[in-house]
Amino acid sequence: MKLKNWLPMLLVSVGFLLINGCLVVRERPREVVVTEAPPQPQAEVVPPAPGPGYAWVEGYWVWHGRWVWEPGRWLVRPHARAVWVRGHWVHRRHGWVWAPGGWR
Repeated sequence: MKLKNWLPMLLVSVGFLLINGCLVVRERPREVVVTEAPPQPQAEVVPPAPGPGYAWVEGYWVWHGRWVWEPGRWLVRPHARAVWVRGHWVHRRHGWVWAPGGWR
């Protein structure tokens, strides 16, 4: 067969692969409901920043079948004026749900 007979099929196939490769589907994380209230946040000693452009992210309680403390850490700011808004546990009708933090 001649190349020109295969060219349309090849172009369609490559286009299909490119489209599928570029498609990003984000699943919403499954919401975990915890029936017991989280403990009070732990006091942390904040170490010196590793350099300019970092923001301190406070530690928080995580539910792994029991409460586990996730210590605070320094993160690089996405831009100079970015501020970290702390995540927190929210009490709802059936228990406690994590509201994640993020950059503002």
